[in-house]
Amino acid sequence: MKVVQIKDAGQRDACLARLCAEVYGQQAGLTPLVVFTGTRNVLFTQEIARLVAGVDGAGKPLALALLVLDEAGEGMTITHACELGSTGAKQRLISELSLKAPLRVEVESAEQEALYQASGIKRWFDGQDNKRIGLSGRHPASGPGELAATVELDEALILRRFKHDAKAFESAKQDFLNGLNQFPATL
Repeated sequence: MKVVQIKDAGQRDACLARLCAEVYGQQAGLTPLVVFTGTRNVLFTQEIARLVAGVDGAGKPLALALLVLDEAGEGMTITHACELGSTGAKQRLISELSLKAPLRVEVESAEQEALYQASGIKRWFDGQDNKRIGLSGRHPASGPGELAATVELDEALILRRFKHDAKAFESAKQDFLNGLNQFPATL
């Protein structure tokens, strides 16, 4: 598996829409649209987030992951990841990333922790709200006290904008649907 950062805006929007749809599913209400819109309009614009794909030899996307910088600019948190019909592709993508990037993950279950441990995230700490925090070998922090917060979207602000600006909502919805319809066969 080869890891590629998706830089082309059209491909990035399409892959981000697909990632949000895969992670949240169809029963998630506005959450996929809010995350898509905020990531696209804020995190990508400010170069705070990176979208990467694991591709096969022909460039077909097998897995996607969204990486968001921490406030200190030292580490990257995997906030969303999915595989696209290829069993084990998500784990292979995370394994590749853990070798190359200062990764951080936050998990809420032993099953999620086991997946990330098998993917090369070897250092684990107890976090807030019963979450576990995992760090790759390249992450500079030696413990949870040294971790800067991950940059977060103000989802409530985006929802308020949608509520008060019907044109913005319709535009965002159309961009999301266009992205889903334009998902690339190769990258």
